[in-house]
Amino acid sequence: MRACTIVLLTFSIALLFAQQDVGAQTNNHSIKQRMELYKMVEKYYDIPWYYIAGIDQYEHSLRNARKDLPDSDGPIGLLIPPEKWSGPLNPNSYDTNPQRIAFFDGLGKDGDGDGKADPNTNYDALSTLASYIVSYGKTEDDIRIALWKYYNRDKAVGIIMGNAKLFKKYDTVNLNRKAFPVPLQSTYSYRSTWGVARGWGGRRSHEGTDIFANYGVPVRSTSYGVIEIKGWNRYGGWRIGIRDINNTYHYFAHLNGFTKGLKVGQVVEPGMVIGSVGSTGYGPPGTSGKFPPHLHFGMYKDNGYIEWSFDPYYSLKAWEQNERNNKN
Repeated sequence: MRACTIVLLTFSIALLFAQQDVGAQTNNHSIKQRMELYKMVEKYYDIPWYYIAGIDQYEHSLRNARKDLPDSDGPIGLLIPPEKWSGPLNPNSYDTNPQRIAFFDGLGKDGDGDGKADPNTNYDALSTLASYIVSYGKTEDDIRIALWKYYNRDKAVGIIMGNAKLFKKYDTVNLNRKAFPVPLQSTYSYRSTWGVARGWGGRRSHEGTDIFANYGVPVRSTSYGVIEIKGWNRYGGWRIGIRDINNTYHYFAHLNGFTKGLKVGQVVEPGMVIGSVGSTGYGPPGTSGKFPPHLHFGMYKDNGYIEWSFDPYYSLKAWEQNERNNKN
């Protein structure tokens, strides 16, 4: 009974992330609202809009990944904790009085000039964030320091700066298009193998879906994202990891090789060839041929504290079907 409950829970989580992945923040009205708010903050605080957008996007992803945070009921995902907003010693954790908040060293600001510093008001929240950031300065290094002081987590800083890099390059926050990791016209097969036991290198579970294809079949980026890792892993062989704007980490392993010139920190987009199918891994660098050629594709979610694997099968099915529909 317990095993059945775990399987159902895992299925539900994977299906939820797949649904979020397909439809995440692609509403044109919401996108327009967000861009307008970010540009307003940029104009007033003289801080590039894509940094504010990168932080807000990270906050959106935290809400989607955690049950202890409320869903956003508007275009902005930013959620400043009450103790930060009102001040750690303020007896009123949900204070909206700007003068009292300032007295208790809270961050909350009255951005829209209505006399209240309301964390549930979009412009007040974004103005508070921008005011905090610029208090450290406006260079990229200054912004990194401000983010570290706020989140106390190197990974959060890296993810946010990656979001900002993507938004700057494409001049939009609407970057949710996905692609199937191998060309649809190639010969391939796959099924759900996430969670299946693996024995090489010690007892462990399979954290992905294996897509079987011939040597040399192109492997494509599944999303807009930034390359976080590239190189050899004794389990995954030649592998590459890409993080998208929804804070999902896309992992490609057992590659035969990489596209020439590809490097860590580079921006990629859906359908961009990043390598080819191989059978590398299970040994020191260069080990190959211990299993049939295939792409191991994994997906991981970060919730601000930890990162965990979830079944990518349902996302793969959705991307595959969507790509087929768009070709018809």
